[in-house]
Amino acid sequence: MKKTKAGHALPAPGRRPESDDPLAPVAARDSAALNLANHFLIAMPSMQDPVFGGTVVYVCEHNENGVLGVVINKPTDMTMQVLFERIDLEPASDLAPAIVDEPIMFGGPVQDDRGFVLHTPGARYSSSLTVTDDVAFTTSIDVLEAVARGNGPERMLVSIGYSGWSPGQLEDEISRNGWLTVGADAHILFELPVEERYFAAMKLLGFDPLMLASEAGHA
Repeated sequence: MKKTKAGHALPAPGRRPESDDPLAPVAARDSAALNLANHFLIAMPSMQDPVFGGTVVYVCEHNENGVLGVVINKPTDMTMQVLFERIDLEPASDLAPAIVDEPIMFGGPVQDDRGFVLHTPGARYSSSLTVTDDVAFTTSIDVLEAVARGNGPERMLVSIGYSGWSPGQLEDEISRNGWLTVGADAHILFELPVEERYFAAMKLLGFDPLMLASEAGHA
């Protein structure tokens, strides 16, 4: 692992320093800096990392404190029903089977004992970040309480853990051809089957992903 000049280890890919609240307020950022919020990070085919190989990450926030995102195509063996049980929520008796059987994603290695929700904006929740008109990111349990009652967001993706990069770390990984970047598509995020999301995100770049050489650069 790389070291800083002070001798401290830099975080591993997708693991920026943790805080109690990933949505804690941050200082204003330089408007001229790269901003990948509402973009997909697509792992290059050559990436052999056991955590991020073959993944697509949706970037929720990118500022001077680093990058926060969620892996959207790596399901766990946990379902919403199991998650409800773990957090002592009793789902409504008429809750749609499609909701209780929905798999929970592995969102990343940071705070992987907590749930996080990407969803369409609408109701207000106590700790929520509106990324675009189509996507919000909520870290508070009230969104899951709403889902259990049957009046949750229209579309959502629930993950355990999230992905984070310290300032400059993701930019360095991109410059080393670790990731492709492309503007995100809410249809891919919320509606496509999990197994189709990687290739669909690749196709947003405008070429057949099967033709991509592992040495290709980023978009």
